[in-house]
Amino acid sequence: MPTAVKFVPRSPAECWQQFTDVAALTGWVPGLRRVRVVASYPDGLVQEAAFEFAASRTYSLVYQYDHAARTVSWAPRIGQRDAVRGSARFEVADHGTLVSYETDGGVGRSGAEREIDDPALLLDGFARWMDSRPVAR
Repeated sequence: MPTAVKFVPRSPAECWQQFTDVAALTGWVPGLRRVRVVASYPDGLVQEAAFEFAASRTYSLVYQYDHAARTVSWAPRIGQRDAVRGSARFEVADHGTLVSYETDGGVGRSGAEREIDDPALLLDGFARWMDSRPVAR
């Protein structure tokens, strides 16, 4: 799986909170039009979400979290051919967070969609999103 790492000048807790808010994904994932939460864990984190992209792609992803390691991973449930699997990790760094992002697109994705799956491109979008958010106090 392709992997990228980027420094984000926010705390790991802030990065984790924004990254695991699936409704916020439309703010930084290219082409993502809608997200619908299908199921949540008792702690409120999303267990499964359905996604609709501009290219008429729809699929659902199932999420797993490791709070202690600050990692989140996702894998397709419905629409596996068109979906993407991956993971993210949030590590403490001086004055911010090192975010590691890994993706692997489904075989049904077009060349343009595979370009969007580039973890470096996605991390750049996430970093811009974080920069646009108010700093947590």
